[in-house]
Amino acid sequence: MEAQKVDMFILSSGKFFESHQLPSIRERLLAMDDSKWAMAQTLQFKDPTISLIVSLLAGGFGVDRFLIGDTGLGIGKLLTCGGLGIWAIIDWFLIMGATREKNFDRLNQVI
Repeated sequence: MEAQKVDMFILSSGKFFESHQLPSIRERLLAMDDSKWAMAQTLQFKDPTISLIVSLLAGGFGVDRFLIGDTGLGIGKLLTCGGLGIWAIIDWFLIMGATREKNFDRLNQVI
């Protein structure tokens, strides 16, 4: 893969991943063959900022966890009303990292 394409991908979608994951993503994209490049480029990632806003507004009902694909945790938060509010408050600090991890997992499935 061309380094220029990979650097543009990292530049345009770097906010969707943790900063410590970016070097390994770059290395794996450089080693990837051209046939998978179109799939990697068309992936839709969840925005961590949107996840935080949803968590602040409707996190007590598990909507934030449903948004990123954690259906089991979303149901748990829904049934317990966000763990009586405690779980919802904890997720305000954790949801952005969880969103970035889900994005990293999604990219790893393709590459």
